[in-house]
Amino acid sequence: MVTEKIAKLINEQITKEQYAAQYYLSMSAWFSSKDLDGIANYFRVQSKEELMHADKMFDYLNDVGGEIVIGEIPKPPHEFDNATDIFEKALEHEKIVTKSIFNIVKNANEESDFATTSFLQWFINEQVEEEASASQYVTKIKMVCDNPSALYLFDQELSQRVFVPAAAN
Repeated sequence: MVTEKIAKLINEQITKEQYAAQYYLSMSAWFSSKDLDGIANYFRVQSKEELMHADKMFDYLNDVGGEIVIGEIPKPPHEFDNATDIFEKALEHEKIVTKSIFNIVKNANEESDFATTSFLQWFINEQVEEEASASQYVTKIKMVCDNPSALYLFDQELSQRVFVPAAAN
């Protein structure tokens, strides 16, 4: 049985993951409006991944007897300065999510909630990958954004990304 404190933190994280999905969908829409469908695809896949993260947390909280409380999802921004701005915002958002997950782990450790700590290890590993990937894309977009041919190739690269649901814990 999970404590109310940990359940509250996980519920808040579910909302953050759902917000991230909307945020990335908004970024996808921006790229779609610029006919950069490959980059738009990348952010659509990111959006789907965030929803999958929320679902995993929802299922876990249900499995450990925690009360699930669906939070309000704020409206994400839809206006961005440019492509670099979006990738930088995506990286910053991933860092916020990582910090939030670390906070849940810290609190779970303080409460000797080994089940939650174990469950969240998957998310810690995922965030390492997410931040590394986002950082690489910030570097790449800075290199290509002023070169139409390079931007075209980058767009083509990101068009290849597909959503692959994570294996169950």
